[in-house]
Formats: sequence, structure tokens, C-alpha cells
Amino acid sequence: MHRGRVGALAIVLSAALAAASACSSDDGKSDDSNGSSAKVTLNVDDFGNFGYQDLFKQFEAQHPNIKINERNVPKLDDYTPRLQQWIAAGAGAGDVVALEEGIVNKFMAQPDKFVDLKQYGASSLQTNYLPWKWQAGISADGSKLIGLGTDVGSMALCYRTDLFKKAGLPTQRDEVTKLWPTWDDFINVGKRFTSRVGGDTKFIDSPETYYNTILMQEAGKTSNQTYFDRSNKFIMESNPAVKAAFDETVKMSDAGLANGVQFLSDPWSQALKKDAFATAPCPAWMLGLIKQYGGDGQQGKWDVAGVPGGGGNWGGSWLAVPQQSKHPKEAAELAKFLTSPQGQIAAFKSANNLPSSPQALNDPSVKAFNNPYFNNAPVGQIYGTTALGLKPVYLGSDNQEVRQAVEADLRAIAQKKLSSSSGWSKAVSDAKKAAGL
Repeated sequence: MHRGRVGALAIVLSAALAAASACSSDDGKSDDSNGSSAKVTLNVDDFGNFGYQDLFKQFEAQHPNIKINERNVPKLDDYTPRLQQWIAAGAGAGDVVALEEGIVNKFMAQPDKFVDLKQYGASSLQTNYLPWKWQAGISADGSKLIGLGTDVGSMALCYRTDLFKKAGLPTQRDEVTKLWPTWDDFINVGKRFTSRVGGDTKFIDSPETYYNTILMQEAGKTSNQTYFDRSNKFIMESNPAVKAAFDETVKMSDAGLANGVQFLSDPWSQALKKDAFATAPCPAWMLGLIKQYGGDGQQGKWDVAGVPGGGGNWGGSWLAVPQQSKHPKEAAELAKFLTSPQGQIAAFKSANNLPSSPQALNDPSVKAFNNPYFNNAPVGQIYGTTALGLKPVYLGSDNQEVRQAVEADLRAIAQKKLSSSSGWSKAVSDAKKAAGL
């Protein structure tokens, strides 16, 4: 996902060039015969916060005939059905579209719907991406390079230093990390916090964010699969990683640590602003969201510690060009620009989206980057040290639908609308229905 920003790339833009964003051409076609002199508008569909605002301005400055129109949808769960509808209909999608890890396999099975980026010079860019990230952008039949990787989801955990101090807990990030080597330790810390703070302030932000964090951790330790195997067979019932994540999350709700709000819903953002939760799982992209929704009033109150249970990989996307685009050449150039090592460095500094480019991950400015919003936490070091060793977790083509069904049951448990004892069986049943089984 994802996610002004301090530490953006030092880019000096001419005001005249930055303003030179003209309308789309009347016939909707680009004129490549005269150096692409026709006026072109490129629509970019994305979600969350990709950190591309300054990069868009730079690209427009370098291409005075191009105007970029970002059509951002804050929530992935709202973005996905719209994109699916547009791709299926062959009309309505942007010239560049973001494909999140939970939906990328669904689109990789539809190569006829997307441009082959190899036709626009992307073949030579393979070494710019982690090997598995590059491979995941190739269509299921191997015929096309559909997506170029953006970010990856290295794990950490964010916490409110002021609320921890109120609870009599350590506030220094190294000491906080020592509090919770395991998730059971984390729950025990949550119980201490709750007994000392109480009121409307919960220890965790949402059961579903913790569930997905633990699920991706557990899957990464075992088969690198969640609800489906690589032949897209439904395996939720037999996959111990899913059951372990579900059970651990239920423990949090049973301990009174969660209020059952849906991640990125209005109640979630209001809870964030009203100091109604003290911790949140923080894949790198979450930092941008906390800053975006927390606002200036919470700067310096958050910090970043290690995540219980070790690392993990949750999140990440690809950029693709739908076949329906009237400007595939320009769109491909934009996708290459945004996902280049320098583009990924800029997005990291803007929205904390961790690069999938080895060159970007090894860049001294990334390694040394401290985030002032998060109490100057050394986020480049915290996330970058494990990023090169991340492994992909396979998410089936119906992953998002199944995930939403399971998350709804976990929220119901936290809200005391569903009993813990019957939660698993209902979640399996609801997941099967969501998968069309």
C-alpha cells in the first residue's frame, strides 16, 4: 500500500515547466512521429500513498507535452473492484495502474488485458528489481512483462511513546523491542497497558492489521502460502499459518486489546487522531498512512520498534499499463520512471514505501534515512537490513475476497458479536463462500 515529506530528492524544477501541463489531444492519440509533440494526459490509478507527487512534477517537467492526473483511492478494498470492472470492460482504467500483491495474480492471468512492457524497453531493467519482484510481474503464461515492481513490505511495529510513558512502559525503541520477542509477550504487554491506561484507548489499532502481520510472518516461515496453494487450491483449513494467525488475533480481542474497527475506515482514522490506540503493525508503507491520517499534531509522538516474532513481508505493488490505454508508449515511460531506482528512493523518502530495487536499498541515503515524524527513527536501517532477504508469499487470485471475509469475522469477535469459540469455523465457511466454493 501505501504512503509535505521531509527528505525528498533534491530536484529543482522550473516553475514554467512544472506549469506546462496541457490538455489531452482532441483525438486521444499520441503523435510519436514528431517526438510525441501532441498534448497527452496520463491518468494514474493508485491507492493509499505511493509518494509520487514530486516525481509526477519531475516527469512533467521533463516531458512538457504530458500532464499527469492521479486518480487516487485511499482504501485498497474500494480500489480493487473498480479496477477489476474497468479491466474487464476494456474501458475506464488509467494509463498506468497499481496492482497490489493481493490482486496481482488475478491480473497476471489476463495478459491480453495489459501491454507488454518489454515492447517499450523494459527488458533491460531486470537487475533494477529483486529477482522475485521482477518474476511476479510476468504474466502467468510467461508471454508478457505486465508489471514493474514498486515497494516491498518489510515489517516493524509503531507505538506511541507518550501513551507508553503514561502506562509506565519503556519508551526507547530498543527497550520496547525487548518487551515482546513473541506475540504472547506482546499480548501480556497489552494487558499491562490496558490495566494502567484504560478508558477509550486500546492497545492495538485493529484486529485485521495484526492478523495479516502474523499471517504473513507465519506463511513466510513455512510454505509461503496462505489461503491458496500455487495451483489455486483452497488450503485455509489445512494451512497451520492461517490458523496460528487467527488464534493469536483472537487472543488479543479476548484480552480486550482491540475495539474492532476496520483498518482505514473513518472510525480507524478518527481513533488515530483521538489517541484511541497505542500500537499499529508497521510494514514500511504504514508509516506514510500514520503520518497522513495522524497529522502534524502527532509528529514525534510515534516511534518504530521491532515486530514480535521477527521479520516478515506484507505489502508491495507493481505498475502496469492496460491494453486499453491510448498512450501506451508514454504510460510505459512513466511506469519505468516511477519504478526506477531513483524513483523508488524518492518514494521511500516521501511516503516510506520500501524499495524493491537492490540499488535503491543499498543507496547510502536510504540506509541513513531517519524519519522525523517518528521521533527520528532510523527507518532506513530498521527496514532495509531485512529487505534484501525477503521472500514472497503466494496469494491466490481470490485472495482479497477471502481476506475480507476472514477480517470481517475477526472484527465481529472483537466487537463481541461473534464468539471466539465459533469464530474459526465461521471464518472458514465464509472464506469458502467468498472463494466461490
